[in-house]
Amino acid sequence: MHTKEELNKAKKKVKERKDFYQHLMSYAIVNTFLFALNIITSPGYLWFVFPLMGWGVGLAFHYVSVFGIPGFDILSKEWEERELEKELRKDAQTQSTAKPDNTVKKEEPLELKELRKNYDESEFV
Repeated sequence: MHTKEELNKAKKKVKERKDFYQHLMSYAIVNTFLFALNIITSPGYLWFVFPLMGWGVGLAFHYVSVFGIPGFDILSKEWEERELEKELRKDAQTQSTAKPDNTVKKEEPLELKELRKNYDESEFV
């Protein structure tokens, strides 16, 4: 069973992800509305890109705070723990498959059969 601390930590992570996705949905809806408003009111000047980019920078920082920088998880403690677990599993598998065999097996000599010298061409495939 999980401890109360682990449960609270997991709940916090889930809430952070949920908040990010709500932020992303707000970003998409509001900026779609601003785009439509811009095209309807002043199609010659595309001003909607300014709030789109500004808010986009904020959204990017929110993403990094929740999920981290993609590819840079090697700097986190969780990455170290996952890699340590992988190595321990790999070592355990290697040790279980590489059990020393103390019994010496005697090799049996191979039997060579002599080939017939007379054969019919119909026997060829």
